[in-house]
Order: sequence, then C-alpha cells, then structure tokens
Amino acid sequence: MTAAAVDTARKPVSMAQALGRALRDAMADDPAVHVLGEDVGALGGVFRVTDGLAKEFGEDRCTDTPLAEAGILGAAVGMAMYGLRPVVEMQFDAFAYPAFEQLISHVSRMRNRTRGAMPMPITVRVPYGGGIGGVEHHSDSSEAYYMATPGLHVVAPATVADAYGLLRAAIASDDPVIFLEPKRLYWSKADWSPDRPEQVPGIGSAVVRRAGTSATLITYGPSLPVCLEAAQAATAEGWDLEVVDLRSLVPFDEETVCASVRRTGRAVVVHESTGFGGPGGEIAARITERCFHHLEAPVLRVAGFDIPYPPPMLERHHLPGVDRVLDAVARLQWESEWTAGSERGTR
Repeated sequence: MTAAAVDTARKPVSMAQALGRALRDAMADDPAVHVLGEDVGALGGVFRVTDGLAKEFGEDRCTDTPLAEAGILGAAVGMAMYGLRPVVEMQFDAFAYPAFEQLISHVSRMRNRTRGAMPMPITVRVPYGGGIGGVEHHSDSSEAYYMATPGLHVVAPATVADAYGLLRAAIASDDPVIFLEPKRLYWSKADWSPDRPEQVPGIGSAVVRRAGTSATLITYGPSLPVCLEAAQAATAEGWDLEVVDLRSLVPFDEETVCASVRRTGRAVVVHESTGFGGPGGEIAARITERCFHHLEAPVLRVAGFDIPYPPPMLERHHLPGVDRVLDAVARLQWESEWTAGSERGTR
C-alpha cells in the first residue's frame, strides 16, 4: 500500500480529534481564522481539542486568554469587526454565562444592527452536557438560552463526521454560531478519513439516523446514542422507532421532523436540558402546530429534571436513559389506544 493510500484510509477517529482537525484545516485555509480561549494554546485545551495549534500556527493565532469570558467574547467582537474570523472556546458550558451581555447585546445583534454591513463571523465552541461525572457549572445543557436569542445559529453535532463538517460550516458562516460539543461524546470514535472527510449538509439540516414506522424519536448531541439504543431495544416489544438527529437547533429543520412525524403519527423529544423551558417544548409546539391531524398521541418529552445539575452520584438518574425513553414509548401506546377508544366512544 502506498503512503498516499495510507493517508486517505479510513481509521478510528474520536470526535475531539475531528474537531481539532476542523480547526487546523480552517486555520490553514484562511489566515483570518483565529482561535482564542482559556488554555487553548500551551495546554491544547482541557479536552485537547486545540492540541498542537499554537505550535503550528503561532500563539498570535491560537491565543491563551485570561479567565474572563466576557472579555474573551468582547475581544472576539472587535476581531470580527476588524475582518477576522475568531473561534472562541468556552472551557465549560456554564463558564459562558458571564459573557452573555456581550453575546446578547452585540454578537447576536451586530449584523442586524448594521443592516448587514458588518457581519459577525464568530464561532463560540461550548463543551456541554453531562455524563462525565462533573458538577454544576461543568455539566450544564444551556442550549435553550441560545435558542431564545435571535441572531444566533445553534449547532449540536452527535457524530465524528458531523463534528468536522459542521464546525467547518460554522467557521465559514458570516453569522455567529454557538457550536455545542457533547462532552461525553468527545472520546467516541468512528471510522473516518481526515484527508477525505464526508460532505455534510450545511447548518440547518436534520437527518434520519434510523428509519421506522411506529413513532419518531427526535434528539441531538449526547442523547442520540441513547435514542438509537432505545430504538433497538424497543423492537422486542414490536415497536419500529424512527430516530431523527436534529444536528442544528437554529435554524430548525421543520420539514424533516414533520415529514417523519406525519409518517409515524407519534413523537418523543429527548434531550439533557430541563423539561420546563427546554428545547423540547418548542419542538413539541411546532410539531403540534404543523402535524396535529396526523398525531395519534400527544408529543412527549424525555428530559433532564427541572433542578440544578446534581452531584456525580445522582447523574445517571438525572440524565435521559434508555429506560426513560422506553417508558415514554409505552405511554405513547397507551395514549394512542385511549385516543382510539375516544373516537369509538368506548372510553
């Protein structure tokens, strides 16, 4: 086998490695791309995603910053106004909260404020979610905050290929993108060729990961493996579940989601964020508005509980798991039978 063939061969690659490769390729392709954040330079990031970038491109393009998230994002705003494409790393999800004033007042509004004259090509990488035994401020699922802020795109990959492709798309975008990286999937691996990466549709496209006819599981990020496992387990009860991976929360791919729900007649939304005020409520509302006459049961949600993130010993009870998804599917069956009985006048 030639050296060229070895270089392009598919091999096991982790999500963290794919994200690092996306940053490297973007920086190599465009000198305007700069990476900044806490420990992204010499340390290579706490999750090692930026490992080697400072050595390859210099500390002026992969820059360690003080522990001041508002200052980091404020600097990125100035860089973007100057014509650069900053990629900010928020070390952990909840560490981004001090930067919300910059995010909401300037990052999300600048392009509209200038009527398009001043784009805001900022990518904010946010490691989020649980599953690593972290504590509060290290395991939050904060996507609902970003979804509720007009002007932001919100992306949540769940696979190695999507992590690479969507990060490249985010960096190339002239709109600000919140790029949510599921921490517990950083070390998940898939066969992937870094030299010939698969083409991934742009931001705003969902994908059906598993076809089915009985009900639709709608999810993203760290809950995708949970839903796929639940769908496999549900076959023992005669359920043929379809699994839709949103990939992008904003823009939201209503067409793919609603087409699936119209086929199956039932839907469950699964995510780690809280149930009250979480993404599932908005998704359920849109499904109900557009697919009401196709629904055989209410749209259900499986989510994190409405509490601050618990200590590690309670984490597995807090996060949506296969059992909770299967319980929701069982309730779908009961709701469908109850609705059918109502139509027959037997309930």
